[in-house]
Formats: sequence, structure tokens, C-alpha cells
Amino acid sequence: MATPERGGPFPCDDRRGWWAKTRPVAMLLLLLLLAPLTHAAPRIGVATMQPGEIFWERFGHNAIVVDDPAAATAVSYNFGFFDLEEADFTGRFVRGEMQYRLLALPFAEDLAYYRDTGRGVSIQWLDLTDAEARRLAAALAENAKPENARYRYDYFTDNCSTRVRDALDKALGGLLKRQMEGRSQGNTYRSEAVRLASPAGWMWLGFDVGLGPFADQPRSRWEDAFVPMHLADSLREVRRGDGRPLVASEQPLLPHRIAPEPEAKPRPWWPGLLAGLVLATSVLMLGRRAPGPALWIALPLWALCIVIGGLLLFLWGFTDHRAAWGNHNLLLFNPAAMLLLPGAWRLLRRREPGRLFRLVSAVVAIGAFIALFQLWLPVLPQRNAPWIALLLPLHAALWWRMGRGWAAGLASPAPAAQDRDA
Repeated sequence: MATPERGGPFPCDDRRGWWAKTRPVAMLLLLLLLAPLTHAAPRIGVATMQPGEIFWERFGHNAIVVDDPAAATAVSYNFGFFDLEEADFTGRFVRGEMQYRLLALPFAEDLAYYRDTGRGVSIQWLDLTDAEARRLAAALAENAKPENARYRYDYFTDNCSTRVRDALDKALGGLLKRQMEGRSQGNTYRSEAVRLASPAGWMWLGFDVGLGPFADQPRSRWEDAFVPMHLADSLREVRRGDGRPLVASEQPLLPHRIAPEPEAKPRPWWPGLLAGLVLATSVLMLGRRAPGPALWIALPLWALCIVIGGLLLFLWGFTDHRAAWGNHNLLLFNPAAMLLLPGAWRLLRRREPGRLFRLVSAVVAIGAFIALFQLWLPVLPQRNAPWIALLLPLHAALWWRMGRGWAAGLASPAPAAQDRDA
């Protein structure tokens, strides 16, 4: 006979027995539901790689490192990958339409390359909230998908380092830009490109001649971040809203075993002026009696004007290399020098060079004077004083001697000279 206490449908003892049987399953389900909220947030770091020896490695590199406790290994999100074998790679490079991509790879694998090439690597671990760290890790994982990974590369404004900067800034709600945009160290795109390319003579000369006035405007710390080492410097100075530093800790990972990053040095203009005066004096002295000896100075200069000036015109008119547009060096490396070659050939044969020759030589010299005038203008100045100092005296001397002295002297050649030319 049942007791009254057990007569109801859910006696107390029966309820305790049901919970004891189902509690493990319920707890497991609860843990599964709460797992995304309870596991530790990933640790976020910015790895900075020192400059290498190959020309495309001269400017250093960086990557965002996501160290998730739930993952087997830390992941490096690296925005610096390109494919030399991709279709039309060379054409895209020439036109300024380079395609780079983001690649996610094990951080240890990424480090192996820099270890083998002797490039130093350090990492800055950031003090992010759990929400910021998770948001950044999720955004990077989405960006690294093949359909999202490619981007249009621009050396100064959209490169592997500015992509790291922008990803961090978005996760931090604009904190980086607010603190970096209003500050400047006086750097320009030209100053940093020439400085970092200085170990390779052909490379820094190419930057210095090929960059236009866009590259000479003083840049903020935000824009300076196109150089990975500058971004690392700026991150050390960023503070959270409560005054805490954004960089919680910093540690070296690999020693730098090759040449260090070049230091910033002012570029004096006087060596160019000295060389220009020596060459100009040589033209005036050698060409006093006959044009032949001085033309051996003029012809290489005009050949450079044709080649370099033609390239500058091509960059301005037919490519997306914005930093090369409107280059004032076109007035110094004037491609109109091509029109001087027929007259130079006649001068070598001791004949009158012709009216066009005299006109073009004057135009080339006047263009060099205009370049000097533009240097003093506050509107879109271009820091090309060393090139003006070198080429202005030389262009002026060639115009003076060829457009006036030789032409006048050859207007009525002596009979002996006529016999020799016959």
C-alpha cells in the first residue's frame, strides 16, 4: 500500500532521482552553449621585420599575429604576398596596378624565412579587450578567405603596413588614427623612400628622380605608417582611453644579422652645384674653338634627357603611379632634347646646326630656370634642388656655346674647312 507522500505524480524522492540522472547532460549542453563566451580571447601582436637585402625587402615588413589558446599554433596574417608568375604581372607592375594578397599561415613558418635571411623580428603584444581581440581575429579570418584576400597595392598609401594599421584601427574604433593623424615628424614619402633605398644606388636614384611633388608634402604619423618600423614606433606611443599604453609588452624574436636600417641624413645640394659648374666650365672652355670636344659632354646628357624624360612622361600620362605625376624633373631631363640630335650631327661635321637647334637648346635651358623658380613656390614644391644645381649650369652653358658661339662661328666656314668636309 502506497504512502500518501509517494502518491502524487512527482514525489520528492522521484524528482531528486530525475535531476541526478539528467544533470550531467544538462551541464554539458550548457557548457557547449557558453563555450564561445568562456574561452580566453586570443592574444594579438604586431610582428615587425627589419629591412632585407633584396630590393623589394628594403623597406621592412610586418604582420598581425593572432595567438588563440583554442588553436594549435599562432597564426600570422601577412598582407605582403604577390605572385611573380601571375598573368600580366609585369604589365600590372609597370601600370601601377599591382595585386597583393593577405595570407594566413603558422607564425613559426613565417618566422623561418626571416631567420634564414638574417632579418631581425620583434613583436609587440597589444592590450586589447576581449571583444576587440575577438573582433579583430574574426575580421582577419574573413579577410584571408581566397575571395577576399586580394587588394590593389599602392606603395605609399595602401601597402602591407598600412593594411596592418587599418585593421588595428578598425578594431580599436579609430583610436590609432585619432592619436596619429595630428602629429608629424616632418617625414615625406620621398625622404623615407630615398633613405631606405640608399644601400642600392640605382634604387634611390630612381625614387629621387621619379617621384613628383606628391612625395614632398610633410606626412603625419598616420601616413608615415607605410613604413613598418614607423608604425611600430607609433604603436609604442598610443594610449588607451584610461591612459594605459596600447603595447602591453615587446620582445625580440630574431636577431638582425645583416646591415641595419639606414639612418636619416640631409641631402646637401652643393656637391651637385660643384659638379654642374665643373661640367659647365668644361663646355665653355672646350667649345671655344670647335664643338666636337664639348659635344662628348652634351650628347650623353641629351641621351639621358630623352630616356629619363620619356619615362617620366610615360609614368605621368599612362600609369596609375600617382606619386610620379607632374614631376618637375621633366624640366631638367627634357625629352625635347631629341630634337637636338640632328643639329648635333651637323655640328660634328662643322656645319651650321640650324634654327630649330638653337630654338630647342634655348627651350631646354629656360626649362631648367623654370625648375629653379618652381623650387621657391609654396604651391606643390618638389625637393629637387640637387638636380637643379647639377643640371641648370650645364644646360645654360650648352645653350650659350651652341646657340650663340658655335652657330655664329660656323655661319661662314673657312674654305679649308669646306674642303675638309667635301
